[in-house]
Amino acid sequence: MTDARMSGTEQAWAALGGDPALLAHLGTDGPDGLLPARLPALELARSAVAVCSLAAAELAARRTGRPVPRVRIDEGAVATAFTSERHLRIDGRAPTNFAPLSRFWRTADGWVRTHANYPHHRARLLATLGLPGDTPDDIAVHTAAASFAGRRGDEIERTVYAAGGLAVAARTPEEWAADPRGAAVAGTPLVARDRIDGAPVRRTAPLTGEPLLPAAGLRILDLTRVIAGPVATRTLALLGADVLRIDAPQLPESPDAHSDTGFGKRSADLDLSSRSGAAAFDGLLADADVVVIGYRPGAVERFGLTPRSLAARRPGLVIGRLSAWGHGPWAGQRGFDSLVQAATGIASAEADAGPGGRPGALPAQALDHGTGYLLAAAVLRALTEQHDEGGSRLATLSLARTAAWLLDELPARQEPGAAAGGSYDPEKWLTETDSPLGRLRHAVPPVAFDGSPADWSRPPGPLGADAATWLTA
Repeated sequence: MTDARMSGTEQAWAALGGDPALLAHLGTDGPDGLLPARLPALELARSAVAVCSLAAAELAARRTGRPVPRVRIDEGAVATAFTSERHLRIDGRAPTNFAPLSRFWRTADGWVRTHANYPHHRARLLATLGLPGDTPDDIAVHTAAASFAGRRGDEIERTVYAAGGLAVAARTPEEWAADPRGAAVAGTPLVARDRIDGAPVRRTAPLTGEPLLPAAGLRILDLTRVIAGPVATRTLALLGADVLRIDAPQLPESPDAHSDTGFGKRSADLDLSSRSGAAAFDGLLADADVVVIGYRPGAVERFGLTPRSLAARRPGLVIGRLSAWGHGPWAGQRGFDSLVQAATGIASAEADAGPGGRPGALPAQALDHGTGYLLAAAVLRALTEQHDEGGSRLATLSLARTAAWLLDELPARQEPGAAAGGSYDPEKWLTETDSPLGRLRHAVPPVAFDGSPADWSRPPGPLGADAATWLTA
């Protein structure tokens, strides 16, 4: 277990293999009342953004030959970015972040959490209840509540997952720690870092001018969706990379989620199961510097896209990979932030007061956002190490491991009575941008250091609307 006397930033920077002397370049300030919770949600958020900013500053210094710039963390910007999907407005319209069937349900022995934001997950959940996919929400909610109330949470969990849906029984932290699924994750590092071949040093062109864009000239293939992975690649796009998101045309994605996380990127559809799609991907990979994968284990490997095969085809590649559950019995299961909070005991720790209180939630989807910034930091640190030493690099993270960090390792755990907190006005950290999707109100980037960009170079466009090519030859 990590030494609890270390701050979250020190813990995360050590997990990334960073030089502890560089922590002296960090400064933090901000208002009170941010991300109030019983668990140290603000410490997680601050730390993840801090190490991402420091990794960006380090890479900028390496590529310019200058000293490492000073890093400044504004906690107001951090808290606003960690709740960015709630602040997003598209021509004044607020997005829908959770569907009616994505919620907690009382069971015969406790609570269960379902996730049904995507149509196919909703249809599979309804099928376990004997309902057709076009059942109206009010009828579906009534039926689910009646059915789940008479069943055990673990039985609901098994049945829904077996049908391809998403449901997890709410556990306490102690129950998760004693479970083989929790024990498997707890035994892994917060950021697993591996060198997977001996490729020679491949340095990119030196950086000049302002703002400092440490990822300028780098090409990143973005195989991620929903929040965590897209937050990582959105951050790398902010820092100058040419980020091309690749989606399967048959797999649905939330346009609203993309409106929030698509800044700085382009988006193309490729069917990797087709000969033409696989050939197009091979062409992109031949000139890529980084591949970021945000699908559960096995989802892209079936197309031959294992880390070692990618590195063999593109020596010197940096690969960032994240999943919901990490290692162990649930490694290949689908998952989302809300489900991981329920399974790992976070929802129990944040529950309403009193026996049998309704499970709670963090004030942000902090596992998604936190893991996203940690993943971006891991990619940036891998690029710095590769700049110095060569080699293909692999960084692996998971929401479940970030949950363990929050529950067991981060300092400044709050007592139950401290959850009310204060308040702050997020307007200072919101801005508006015209885009092909409409007028967007959105959070400003929280990653910042002396000379860093204040905003993204381009707004998001429609999913799949761009050509599957790099911007530069």
